[in-house]
Amino acid sequence: MKTIQPAPLKEEVSIQVPGSKSYTHRALIAAALSDGTCRLTGCLESRDTLLTRQALVQLGVAIEENDQTLSVQGTSGLLSPCRSPIYLENSGTSMRLLTAVATLVGGETVLRGSRRMHQRPIGDLIDGLNTIGASVGAESDGRFPPVRVGNRRPEGGAVLLDCSVSSQFLSAMLLIGPYTRRGVDISITGGPVSRPYIDMTVGIMERFGVPVQREGYRRFHVPGGRVYQAGEHAVEPDASQAGYFWAAGALTGKRVTVVGVTERSLQGDAQFPAVLEQMGCKVERTPNGTTVAGEKLRGITVDMGDMPDLVPTLAVVAAFAEGETRITNVAHLRAKESDRLAAVGTELLKMGVDAAETQDGLRVQGGRPRSSKIETYNDHRMAMSFALAGLKVPGVVIENEGCVEKSFPDFWEVFALLHK
Repeated sequence: MKTIQPAPLKEEVSIQVPGSKSYTHRALIAAALSDGTCRLTGCLESRDTLLTRQALVQLGVAIEENDQTLSVQGTSGLLSPCRSPIYLENSGTSMRLLTAVATLVGGETVLRGSRRMHQRPIGDLIDGLNTIGASVGAESDGRFPPVRVGNRRPEGGAVLLDCSVSSQFLSAMLLIGPYTRRGVDISITGGPVSRPYIDMTVGIMERFGVPVQREGYRRFHVPGGRVYQAGEHAVEPDASQAGYFWAAGALTGKRVTVVGVTERSLQGDAQFPAVLEQMGCKVERTPNGTTVAGEKLRGITVDMGDMPDLVPTLAVVAAFAEGETRITNVAHLRAKESDRLAAVGTELLKMGVDAAETQDGLRVQGGRPRSSKIETYNDHRMAMSFALAGLKVPGVVIENEGCVEKSFPDFWEVFALLHK
């Protein structure tokens, strides 16, 4: 357990956050499938990204680390079978993207995870992969991991894909599209949620030399018979992690700058300062970073469909604002590392905050939160978001604070930089 105290804070502080978790997963996969040696700089080293990296090694990819640079020897899409199951704990990104990647293996592959991972849906992705000629099955009622991938390589073709649960289903199919004979032509029938993550996937593919034709978010075409081109690629800082520190500025009235994250980023969470601006904060944007300083906060109604990972963070900020905040278009958060809508609502209620789930989000009535022991549900974003409340309320206790290892191993050290 970790107790947070609102000790004296610095009036102004600059923060550097690690590389983007989402970008690191995708860059590792593209590099592993490329036609030569790729050098990746700025990669996040966290529990989730290490799981993806270890899985790729199990599939025959050589990865070396030297002076914070990863050297990945591409396989041109010719991956090796592995006899033992690939264990991915509760990394949804790893499970979904690697399920697609495993269809390129010349043998059977089993992907497993934690109990919570086996409750997170993957059926729509399985349907899509089987439509383009793969052989994929889920061992739990056909819609949840563990997943068993056969040795039938997908041919490609047209597919209808429901992305109302996760945009990662689309990202997974896009990433392997170049390695099918016919290419893939994907029409979206539901969603997609979390659209900026789709833009990120497309952007990374194009940086690795594979074009993607698209009609907005409704249809995507990737040519077949292609291969990612080896080269050097830099991972930009993680805007989701930046959000905690922008929120710290919003809550405390101090000037908090996150270096290297600007509104030009492909990451949807880079737009979070605009949400805080609506709540009354002062925001300064420069080519080198973004600064947030809090003023009197007011409640707002906001669609967070493009920034779902920052919903717990926003909910904590809203607990200290005047009036009601309504967060909409995030029903899919119920299928994350925890049921984040239920978890956030429960923990805010424990702090004396009037909060409740809605059909597609949360309602938070700002007030005067009190100290509480916060259950994290083994969810990294719960731990980091509710730590912010401790900057305002003495004695907030975070249980299982080590769960931040999933995405931000150095979070508590960086968080301490806010204090004098």
